Amino acid sequence: MKMKRYGSFDEFLADKPVKHQAIIRALRRFVKCTTPKLEESVKWGNGCWLKGKVPVAYAYSGPDHLQFGFFRGASLKDPKALLQGKGAYVRHIKLRKPSDLDEKAFRALLKQAAC
Repeated sequence: MKMKRYGSFDEFLADKPVKHQAIIRALRRFVKCTTPKLEESVKWGNGCWLKGKVPVAYAYSGPDHLQFGFFRGASLKDPKALLQGKGAYVRHIKLRKPSDLDEKAFRALLKQAAC
């Protein structure tokens, strides 16, 4: 399958299923409030947040869930064991509705990832 290209984060958002758009909007607000210096972008067909040119976090829209992931997730302290994945670097949290966003726990992870 060929990866879709988007000219902006807004285009990425508009192309996702309605059920995921609400989650992505909640993540946008959360990231902007928590780490306002991160910039939105689209990389590898996913909505991403960058520190300069370095990817920090991403939103991936799967068939039945949305992933909020961290490019250096394997190195993050995760006391609530929220992060999933087995790769050498990337880890993610699966979200099925906006209320799955645990701001306190996610904030700790995002601040680590963005430093």
